[in-house]
Amino acid sequence: MRVLPALHALLPSMKDYAQLPRTWKGDLIAGLTVGIVALPLALAFGVSSGAGAASGLITAVVAGLVAAIFGGSHVQVSGPTGAMVVVLGPVITTHGIQALALVSVLAGLMVVAAGVVKLGRVVSFLPWPVIEGFTLGIAIIIFLQQVPAAMGADAGPSSNAAISALQAVGGSSTAEFLAAAALVALVALVMVVAPRIHHRIPGSIIAIIAASLLAELLALPVARIGALPDSLPAPTVPGWDWELIVMLAGPAATIAILAAIESLLSARVATSISDTGPYDADRELFGQGLASVASGFFGGMPATGAIARTAVNIRSGGRTRLAAITHALILLFVVYLATGPVSRIPLAALAGVLMVTAVRMVSFSTLRSVVGSTRGDTVVLLVTAVVTVSFDLIQAVGIGVLAAAFFALRALVKSGGVHREEITGPAQDGDARIAVYRIEGALFFAAAERVLERVSDIDNVEVVIIRMSQLQSLDATGAKVISELITTLERRGITVLVKGVQEHHLRLITKVGVLESLRHRNHLFTSLEPAIEHARSHVSRNRETPAAVPPPA
Repeated sequence: MRVLPALHALLPSMKDYAQLPRTWKGDLIAGLTVGIVALPLALAFGVSSGAGAASGLITAVVAGLVAAIFGGSHVQVSGPTGAMVVVLGPVITTHGIQALALVSVLAGLMVVAAGVVKLGRVVSFLPWPVIEGFTLGIAIIIFLQQVPAAMGADAGPSSNAAISALQAVGGSSTAEFLAAAALVALVALVMVVAPRIHHRIPGSIIAIIAASLLAELLALPVARIGALPDSLPAPTVPGWDWELIVMLAGPAATIAILAAIESLLSARVATSISDTGPYDADRELFGQGLASVASGFFGGMPATGAIARTAVNIRSGGRTRLAAITHALILLFVVYLATGPVSRIPLAALAGVLMVTAVRMVSFSTLRSVVGSTRGDTVVLLVTAVVTVSFDLIQAVGIGVLAAAFFALRALVKSGGVHREEITGPAQDGDARIAVYRIEGALFFAAAERVLERVSDIDNVEVVIIRMSQLQSLDATGAKVISELITTLERRGITVLVKGVQEHHLRLITKVGVLESLRHRNHLFTSLEPAIEHARSHVSRNRETPAAVPPPA
């Protein structure tokens, strides 16, 4: 019975449009603005992925519409993004364009499943330096992927963006190189200058128009997008070739993870910069997964939430889902009425758009913040970025998380420790034969051995008091080490008293055998003063007792 309410929470409702009577004008204007901004990006990401401009445009329309309706954010704008470009390129190169629809559907179903089983908050476990390093790596790859088009050359055969960029050098004639480079420079200039004139000016679309007009008027020798369909294709279910499905399972999982990460990060950013209320992380995964499935049925690419387009939506006045829906309908209008002019857009102009977009993906102030924080965070960021560019995006996230975990463990080890304390109050005879040790911070598998070595080597004492009241974290290894420490000292004839065991540690130390290691149950104390008095009584009695007789309790 619990399943139905959980599924119902993932579906659209009239509450999604509760603010519409107040915001519809602003939503329509924002949707128009985002649609204009999204057009060149959709075309460029489609071309750069190898799927083609038509696929990018279809994705922006279909996935953008489905995600707007079913997603968990009121202001999220979805479509093809840089992360998808990076991972789709090798898939299309290896398995052909016919694998695109199938991998989109598979990845979408995985993201839907993640939403249904409520994995939406998992992204919050990713460390900040890993996210920034991952973003930096993707930005570098996107930029390098545009180098061949920017130089008027064909991309090299390598699947590595850096190698392909190097192979493209010298691969074009002087005329082609100069024409392509001039268009890239023009696009970059317009995109940089336009926002400085007014933040609402859509620099990318103006740059594309200017570059296209220049290429046509001067008959520049540059490659164009080429023919585009003048309508949406009929939806079809991809062929379920089980052998191909097995081969695509890995790439589809990679795409699903990237889609989940990017969509949830974008939704979280949108919440932080808008007043539209919180987002539903699980519903966001559910909606983004459905968007990729629908996109695959129409021959499109997997989609994610797009941070840049979402930010434009919010800055333009978007407050409800109507804005993102309008953006998709604007792009649908382009499909049916403007494919002729769009087909004449130079590929070099799209390369310029993506180069500027790649640079804007990187927040240099944020990078300075990470690099200026700690050495460990700096290493994590750089390692994640290098692995992203050199190998694989998912490997980069995994290695980045492991590196972050290593530095976190090291910091946790340093935060804890064992310290010998002086006995407070007036000194008494025999106090030199009593050692008080305070264990603080965390005592776990990575730090436990150091405590054992420090305390077990003590000499010339008769009683050791172990203070545990400032011990914040304890695992089974740490508890076992305390038990071994007590056993070792007692075997040497040193009485051990334990003080200040916290209530949430009591069950663990009982299970591991710490209490059984004590000579007597009354060697466990809640306060330090009674423990010191008991220790002094031991030292006093030992002076009156022959050495061969074990000290009393």
